[in-house]
This record gives sequence, structure tokens and C-alpha cells, in this order.
Amino acid sequence: MSGNGTVARQSRVTVPAPGCLAALMVPVVAVLIAASVLMVMGYRQERANERNMAEALDRTAALARSYARDVTAAPNGFPGQKAVRDIAERHDGRLLSYARSADSLTTVVRFFGEYEDTSMFGLSHSRAYQCYSIVLRKEAEGVPQARTTPLEECDAI
Repeated sequence: MSGNGTVARQSRVTVPAPGCLAALMVPVVAVLIAASVLMVMGYRQERANERNMAEALDRTAALARSYARDVTAAPNGFPGQKAVRDIAERHDGRLLSYARSADSLTTVVRFFGEYEDTSMFGLSHSRAYQCYSIVLRKEAEGVPQARTTPLEECDAI
């Protein structure tokens, strides 16, 4: 009571005990740390998967060049469709189109490279596909020259 007989209101500010504040903050900090660790791990896995896929696509380019060399090296001019299909299969490729004329051979071949794809749930094996247009033309000396061009889509036939 106050001096004049009325009840005085007292405003009290209570401060939680230091132990209570720590008990509230520890789980929050633990969740934030766990979330940041998972985000970093996910980011690193994603970059590793992109790197693995890029390497697989680089291997498809090497397969396409090797395929073009083998087709160019065929005896007696340009090989027939069956021979070209066999060469493509030896290089992990699939012949999609074949067009032959007297002085040129144009093929579209889909090559694939395998790579490892990692996730939080484990490791899986994936394939990266790339299609190439390979054009072989006979030069003035009769020697075929190859031009290999990657295609944006395999359905461009």
C-alpha cells in the first residue's frame, strides 16, 4: 500500500536464470549447425556430381573422335551401314542416322559415358548421353577428313 491508502502497482521485471537461457539456446544452435553441415554436404555432392557428369561427357567426345578415326580408316572408301553400326557399338555408341553419297558420309551417333552419382542415400551409376554428327568428306587426294559436331538434342534427326 501506498502512503495515502491505495494499492500501488509494482512492475517487476523478471530475468530468467542463466541455466534456463542456455537450455533454450543449445537446441536452437544445434539445429542451425546441423542444417549448415547438411547444406554444405549437399552443395559439395552436387558439385562432385556435376564434375563427374562433365567428365563423362568429355569421354563421349573422345569416343566420337575415335569412332570418326575408325570410320575414316576403313578400307575401300566409306563403309556400309552395318559396318558403321558395328564401329559405333564398339565405341559405346548407337547409330541414329546414316547418309552416304559418292564423296561424303554423314552419320549421327549417340554416345554415352557412365559416371557415379552420389546422394545422401548412397551411390548410383548414371549415364550421360551426347549425340554427334560426324561428316566424312573425301579431299582432293581422295583421303577422307572427318568433322565431328556435338548436337544439342538427339532428336534432331
